[in-house]
Amino acid sequence: MNAVEIEEAVSDLAQQPFDSAEFPFAFLAAFGNKEATIKRLRTGNTNKSDVGGVLQRNNIHIAVADTGETVETLARLKASPLTERQKAKFILATDGAQVEAEEIGSGEVLSCRYDELGNNFGFFLPLAGISTVAEVKNNPIDIKATSRLNRLYVQLLKDNADWGSADKRGDLNRFMARMIFCFFAEDTGIFQGDDLFTTTVQTMTEADGSNTRDVLLRLFGAMNTKAPDGAARPGLPAWADKFPYVNGGLFADDIGCPTFSRTSRAYLLRAGELDWKTINPDIFGSMIQAVADDDERGELGMHYTSVPNIQKVLDPLFLDDLREQLEAAGTNKRKLYNLRQRLSRVRVFDPACGSGNFLVIAYIRMREIEDEIMRRRGEALTRSVISLTQFYGIEIKSFAAEIARLSLLIAEFQCDVRFIGQAEARALVLPLHATGNIRQGNALRIDWEEVCPPVTTSPEEQDLGGPTGRLNLEGGGEEWETYICGNPPYLGGKSQSDIQKEDLRTAFNTSKKIGELDYVSGWVIVASSYVEKVHSKAAFVVTSSLSQGAQVHQLWPRIFDRDQEIFFAHRSFKWANNAKANAAVICIIIGLARRSAADARLFDNGVEQKVVSISPYLTAGKRMVVNQELKSIFGMPAMLTGNSPYDGGNLILDRDEVYKVIEKNPEVRRFIKPLYGSYDYLNGSGRYCIWIPDHEVADALENSFILDRVEQVKASRQVGGQVAKGLAKRPHSFRYTHQSKKSAIIAPRVSSERREYIPFGLLPDGVIVSDSAQAIYDPELWVLATILSRLHMTWVRAVSGRLKTDIRYSSGLAYNTFPVPKLTETDKANLTRCAEDILLAREAHFPATIAELYDPEKMPDDLRAAHDCNDETLERIYIGRRFRNDTERLEKLFDMYTKMTAKKAG
Repeated sequence: MNAVEIEEAVSDLAQQPFDSAEFPFAFLAAFGNKEATIKRLRTGNTNKSDVGGVLQRNNIHIAVADTGETVETLARLKASPLTERQKAKFILATDGAQVEAEEIGSGEVLSCRYDELGNNFGFFLPLAGISTVAEVKNNPIDIKATSRLNRLYVQLLKDNADWGSADKRGDLNRFMARMIFCFFAEDTGIFQGDDLFTTTVQTMTEADGSNTRDVLLRLFGAMNTKAPDGAARPGLPAWADKFPYVNGGLFADDIGCPTFSRTSRAYLLRAGELDWKTINPDIFGSMIQAVADDDERGELGMHYTSVPNIQKVLDPLFLDDLREQLEAAGTNKRKLYNLRQRLSRVRVFDPACGSGNFLVIAYIRMREIEDEIMRRRGEALTRSVISLTQFYGIEIKSFAAEIARLSLLIAEFQCDVRFIGQAEARALVLPLHATGNIRQGNALRIDWEEVCPPVTTSPEEQDLGGPTGRLNLEGGGEEWETYICGNPPYLGGKSQSDIQKEDLRTAFNTSKKIGELDYVSGWVIVASSYVEKVHSKAAFVVTSSLSQGAQVHQLWPRIFDRDQEIFFAHRSFKWANNAKANAAVICIIIGLARRSAADARLFDNGVEQKVVSISPYLTAGKRMVVNQELKSIFGMPAMLTGNSPYDGGNLILDRDEVYKVIEKNPEVRRFIKPLYGSYDYLNGSGRYCIWIPDHEVADALENSFILDRVEQVKASRQVGGQVAKGLAKRPHSFRYTHQSKKSAIIAPRVSSERREYIPFGLLPDGVIVSDSAQAIYDPELWVLATILSRLHMTWVRAVSGRLKTDIRYSSGLAYNTFPVPKLTETDKANLTRCAEDILLAREAHFPATIAELYDPEKMPDDLRAAHDCNDETLERIYIGRRFRNDTERLEKLFDMYTKMTAKKAG
């Protein structure tokens, strides 16, 4: 269930007569628990409560209290040993009149009337696996409004099938925007009279909805008709003439009106019952945009990005600079005036604006700075110098674009109420002027300079826009500042459609394949082009893959060639919104600007570091790009990809199969070898493979079991892809047949980000390495010590790609480029002893798996000590002492890499 569905279910429950026996189960059902789960709780099979309630493990402990004893009952729930033992996240007590609840982890409490439970559903959203933020939890109007409008939208599509077509869907979206404005206007006093819009619709329309369309068209006409001074507007009935002239483009076009049924009319009126004056334009806008998208409606109410995350982009992009200028101005009226003038010439442009939440937050923060300016000057604010026409956006979905325009209007009115006064805001708001410049379309196919032109007309020549209009300060002529920001869509190379791949080729201005680049890279490269031509800076939330692995050398040289730099960055963090499935979205924030002498700002877990420059790997350092290499440029032995079977599963055996086969056919033992991939090695699981040297094929095929398996391999390859078909002539073997003579180092291709080291291992002769891992065959043991080091891990973290949050180990990027100094025989002997100590420490904890041994919370002390000794030995070879931190490690490694690549180029 999504957040909107949960709100509806909890609200319905709170309005029904209280049933003490049924309440716990109905409450759990409202949060998406399945019927079978609830049935088990009813029968007591999974109900562990020791206070006569219902206790669901890892979820909630509920008890129905005697009348007036909810506080005491909650205390019993909290004191219950089983509440802690069963790891309940919440406790809840109610007597049908009052509700008391507590979130165990945070200690946050809820106390409300039972009939207000629907207004507090956000408190319990974690029960449904939905992370949330305080803005949503404490102000449920945004989800309630989304819920009501979703029902209306879906019903209107049922009542008006033709309005679901591509030609009419845009009109339906604009119709919904008009409804939202009317609900907001009647609850904020923009319309004169209590609930003027909802009351008029309820009074003037038939219950069956038959004339609702006609009434609404009359109202649309009224709001698009100017009134003669002091006179009624001709042709309007008295009930419609009560509505003011609005225009501003919102009611200007003849989009018609859908037909209403009894049900859709009821949904319209029910939406009007809400108190819309407390709506949050950034939250509501983000949630409501899914209403018009059939594919996204299942996630309705889920896509809200928190203000702190948005400000990770906006603050270092330009708001911090404005605030610094404010602090430097102090109470100097001339400096404060100049700053206010600067605010009037700041443009914010989001080329993936969705419903406009980045633009809305930027607008609100700019208005807050302006208010502080006026407070320090000792003057009352009567009109803002900040116009909505300073805000630009591109959005591919028409409804989201409409909501973005409307959200800016709502934000402006709310700011006027907050900073000027309610009565003054109402007097200034109508008629509407132009709102934000939001263009609907594909941002990777539209010329951004047409949307947000490089040369802006003078204030006298442009539409000042906004309900209040923008106050034109005297003086000026300064250059306009443009700040590009946003959270463009993420799609890895393998997830992109043909159209999206073509979008990227358009963005990169090439007809060639783009490679592995994420879809979001299109916004980065187009922003770079814009920054090259226009006085501007840009900052985006992007996938962390743009600072890792192969994508670095595919993207960043193009940007650096334009003499641009990363002037601020946030290192990897989880970009959380209100959705269930956001855990795997690991993002970074990058700020692009023309090169300057100013220090760059590098953020990591909230800690800021001032650095001379930021590398594309988001480290302090030069604009260095590490390129893939086919072999080690520092003379390390070759690391090869493991052996690929291309066998349809027929050359692979599990442990049980091997025992049965050898029991019946002892002679096949010599053709079966242990097989290790990354998972097998890390987790100690055993697999085997049929391994037949070319000179022994005839002997092997005399066995019926092997013959049958080989024939199945041949059949599988014959219907496979081009590579598989090419291997059908030798169905007895893997594609590659690499094998050690003495030993092999196995390198897992994916390793958990939590590990302090990638746990490379040493395999004996006779073990085959599969293609889910890589291998160094017959190495000297000091090689293992070198890559089992923190130095190597630091390099890997910087240059390797990621699979979600895990490290994707690439020989071409991480191993072949790893800087290693020239080692003496003494160095090699010392490192060999270190490798032996690490292997012995592992062996001492048999049968613990490698994954268990390298869990950072469970790593044995002797193994950690062996690694620490190895780190010290290796680091002293590099610089004669231990490195102070990873920053110093990377500086040394990048310096060595730079010198080596320069030497190669020379």
